[in-house]
Amino acid sequence: MQNYKSDVEAVDALAQSYQDLTQEIGKVIVGQKEVVKTVILSLFGNGHSLLVGVPGLAKTLLVSTIAEVLDLEFKRIQFTPDLMPSDITGSEILAENRQFQFNKGPLFSNIVLADEINRTPPKTQAALLEAMQERSVTVSGQRYDLPKPFFVLATQNPIEQEGTYPLPEAQLDRFMFNIPLTYPSYEEEIQVVKDTTSTQAASLSNVLTAEQILFFQGLVRKIPIADNVLEYAVSLATSTRPGTAKAASIVNDYISWGAGPRASQYLVLGAKCHAAISGKYSPDIEDVQAIANYVLRHRIVRNYKAEAEGITEEDIINKLL
Repeated sequence: MQNYKSDVEAVDALAQSYQDLTQEIGKVIVGQKEVVKTVILSLFGNGHSLLVGVPGLAKTLLVSTIAEVLDLEFKRIQFTPDLMPSDITGSEILAENRQFQFNKGPLFSNIVLADEINRTPPKTQAALLEAMQERSVTVSGQRYDLPKPFFVLATQNPIEQEGTYPLPEAQLDRFMFNIPLTYPSYEEEIQVVKDTTSTQAASLSNVLTAEQILFFQGLVRKIPIADNVLEYAVSLATSTRPGTAKAASIVNDYISWGAGPRASQYLVLGAKCHAAISGKYSPDIEDVQAIANYVLRHRIVRNYKAEAEGITEEDIINKLL
């Protein structure tokens, strides 16, 4: 697999793979180019993504399509208020030979779609988040490694808050990106309705294997980054922390809690991925800015003043940029 003559050639191959992926996904998913791009970035960056949007925006279809073109095992878990941790991690059962054996849950897959993650109680959310962080699950004191690559895409409906358990900040921090989905344009919606109300079905072909994805994830980390770009990313994250030396005035006014060090790490990793798919061999400040909103929006907490004045997280981040 790693038969590239140099890292430069390998980065070119990554950029080409990205083009092939978007082209293949585009056979099924109309529009949503920015969403598709960001999900692929988090895959190459070995991070997880949270998709936030109202029902009917093809979040589930998007994830299953990505799994199909990637030749990876895909499982969907519908989160409900009565879901238990063992329902996702698996449990020990008494086998015929009177010995306990571990029955793997749906978490043992390459791509896991956690549908409506905020519908399930914190205990079950925590089991999923341990798996995301450790890439393993522990059952009855026994540790089981999850398959590689392992990638969680969670969805959340921002409207209905009844009967939901919002993810706490510490758990939101496990997601590399928070990706908002918006309604399609008029032209895109016409295309969607045309495609989905006829008999035609797109046939998808595999673009990348698990081994290639793991190789590209390692390659991204090898991409060099200039000191000034790295410092820009860290400064951007630290400027969101109210009451600190680097805090901007808008931050002191409107934010009660800022982004932690994980934001700096994901800004750098995300910028490296963004540079690679754009055909660059090292990220610049534009690459950091391109992904900043997705990395920071779920890591800053607005205060009551911001809410009263209708100032959104995006407004604050755009001001900082």
